[in-house]
Amino acid sequence: MSKKSGRLNKLIEILEIQNGATIRELAQMLDVSEMTVRRDLDTLKSRNIVLDIPGAAVLNAQYTPNADGDSEYQLSTAARSHRRKKERIGKFAASLIQEDDCVIIDNGSTVEFLAENIDRNTKMTIFTCNLNILNRICTNPNISIIFGGGYYHPDTMLFESAENIELIKNIRATKVFASAAGVHDKMGVTCSNNYEMEIKQTIIQSGAEKILLVDSSKFGAIKPCFLTDIDIFDRIITDDNISEEWVEIIQKKGIELNIV
Repeated sequence: MSKKSGRLNKLIEILEIQNGATIRELAQMLDVSEMTVRRDLDTLKSRNIVLDIPGAAVLNAQYTPNADGDSEYQLSTAARSHRRKKERIGKFAASLIQEDDCVIIDNGSTVEFLAENIDRNTKMTIFTCNLNILNRICTNPNISIIFGGGYYHPDTMLFESAENIELIKNIRATKVFASAAGVHDKMGVTCSNNYEMEIKQTIIQSGAEKILLVDSSKFGAIKPCFLTDIDIFDRIITDDNISEEWVEIIQKKGIELNIV
């Protein structure tokens, strides 16, 4: 992540917490000049993230990440998009985990809410190669953790390595909880980053029950990296904004659909 990208994310976090701030206040909190803040705000205004208010900054309540061509995916920003829907999806998915399950949790913002809602009284084994997932489960005494390391990608918090792939191939999970950036009837299930592709494909192949967690905004979307066809999944968990057309598509494929 570049220094500017980190500063933009921090600026968004401040505005989210404070519901707005003056340029002088932002400059003090970020320890930069007011000119730097103005330039950063111009960048955020061009992406429709903040509203154009003279001398101050307020988040645009209608903004959703990547809606206006912003290709810089940041996991912390993605988690705020459709947050309540993702929380419901994650909570329902966590309820599917049973005693002594061996679970693989994919990378992504929606599956983080799954990790957040795991029952602390249920014994299980979890494999992950994501720092955000590890942070959510590492204090749970009933979880045996298998963690894959490698090169760290700050934008998705994913650790990537050839050794990681081999480790996943040797795991046989009762349940795999996968995520995706796009789900299309003809073009399949896709993700945004090439470095994610092999890990995600290997994760999907390593589970007896394959479960896809996606909020409804992902249906119809196509991202550059193909992961798999939709038909491989046993279950899809999504929110109640899913269209009737997509409900019909999923049900015709014989996939169990949970709308939460």
